[in-house]
Amino acid sequence: MTTNPLFVSATGTGVGKSYSTAMLLSCAKKKGIKAVPFKPIETGVNPVAEDATMLLALYKDLYGDDSLGVFDITPYTFTLPAAPYVASGKAKISLEAIDEAFFKLQKISDVVVIEGAGGLLVPIGLDFFMVDLAKRYDASVFFVSRCGLGCINDVLLSKKCLDGANLSYEIFFNERDDDLFDTLSKPFLSEYLGDVRMVVENEVDDFWDRFLAQ
Repeated sequence: MTTNPLFVSATGTGVGKSYSTAMLLSCAKKKGIKAVPFKPIETGVNPVAEDATMLLALYKDLYGDDSLGVFDITPYTFTLPAAPYVASGKAKISLEAIDEAFFKLQKISDVVVIEGAGGLLVPIGLDFFMVDLAKRYDASVFFVSRCGLGCINDVLLSKKCLDGANLSYEIFFNERDDDLFDTLSKPFLSEYLGDVRMVVENEVDDFWDRFLAQ
């Protein structure tokens, strides 16, 4: 069984992409799915690629596979904690090199879970953005939002971007850092989106069922 990949994105940095990716991997394993993490670009690496290292350790723990190294799942790392295009010093980031790493992982997995950097419109090149990488691999998007004040605007802007890209996606909410979410934001979001899903184990389990049924 090999399916199209998942692409984990969010409203911004520090919202919970790596946390969500890790939960997706763990829930996949319980369902008998071999999910391999792929974080094509990680910035703010000084000196360790922390997200890639965490995801690789989790993958090895889940599947007992020691054949992969950090470079296999994260071909590009940069020291500057900024958008890839900026962190690279405006040097060209080779999409072909990212493709090569992706297809190697696809061969050993049922599904590749790709973790983006920042949000959907974070630039990889001057005219190529994270959302374009999701489109390049015909990925379904697991989209994560924070729950604090302002999340309605963040989600609606991102939803327009995803709709414009004609990508399949589901929106999830993480980091319930505001007790007012249930009374201020959630009522509108429930009415507008039809459902408000949280990044919790049972909801991620249910997501996998829907994803595999596509």
